[in-house]
Amino acid sequence: MNPVELKYSKSHEWTRVEGDTVVLGITQHAQESLGDVVFVELPEVDTTVVAGQAYGTVESVKAVSDIISSVGGKVIEFNQEALDSPELLNNDPYGEGWLVKVEVDDLKDLDGLMSAAEYEAFLAEEGH
Repeated sequence: MNPVELKYSKSHEWTRVEGDTVVLGITQHAQESLGDVVFVELPEVDTTVVAGQAYGTVESVKAVSDIISSVGGKVIEFNQEALDSPELLNNDPYGEGWLVKVEVDDLKDLDGLMSAAEYEAFLAEEGH
């Protein structure tokens, strides 16, 4: 079950709003599709991310996948633990496996994201 307080993208990333900051990560579905995560590449602090564009990659035993940002803004923190222990993305994608915190340029970027219920329906439509 996907946490209801989060917003979700069609590219299987989640977003948690914390004031003018958002926390980004990959969904349970994404990590299950990838398999065992073996490497994560994340941007440095002060890097600008753009809504709808890749800001990092996740490498698993199956594939390398881009991580797409749901918002535009400046990275204010990245999860060093996820870099050191990429299996956190498999073990706890909504908690310890978060990826970056972004100071958002415009919270309207979040308008196109799905609620947990909408994301569940999207997954069902996609046959997952």
